[in-house]
Amino acid sequence: MNSCILMVTVIGNPELRYTQDNQTPVTQMLVEFQGGKPEDPPSTLKVIGWGNLATEIQESYTPGDRVVIEGRLKMETIDRPEGFKEKRAELVAARIHRLDGTAKVSNNVIKETVTPATRKESKNVINLDTYKSSTKSTIAEPESEWSNSPSSLPTISDIDLDEIPF
Repeated sequence: MNSCILMVTVIGNPELRYTQDNQTPVTQMLVEFQGGKPEDPPSTLKVIGWGNLATEIQESYTPGDRVVIEGRLKMETIDRPEGFKEKRAELVAARIHRLDGTAKVSNNVIKETVTPATRKESKNVINLDTYKSSTKSTIAEPESEWSNSPSSLPTISDIDLDEIPF
């Protein structure tokens, strides 16, 4: 299965185009992500979005936005004017998540996660310090030391096998 998730910064304006045959929207944009080591330079990658996701990318994202992109990685072969072929990686996006908590999904469903700005405080929250001081421990102390002798271990006949533990 070819699946890739990258946290990136958008560095190029998304370009919206349409296919010739059925006028499906296609968007491409350049993104940048950090290398595996601190001394590695940032890498750039072309991201492609299709259909409803393409229009959402073009309308919602600008250079400088930090996003997490889910998709599949593909290799494109490009004929260079110098006479050789060059291979470049492209990411075909399936979902894009803003780092502020919202996500654009390829089937035109907009998901929203809870962020500190949108979170509503619950009235059923109990302060942990207050709870600890008002309750007493309900853990019983063992009456005797544990023994590893075979006579103290339960046998199969002692265990009720009819009860499902979940």
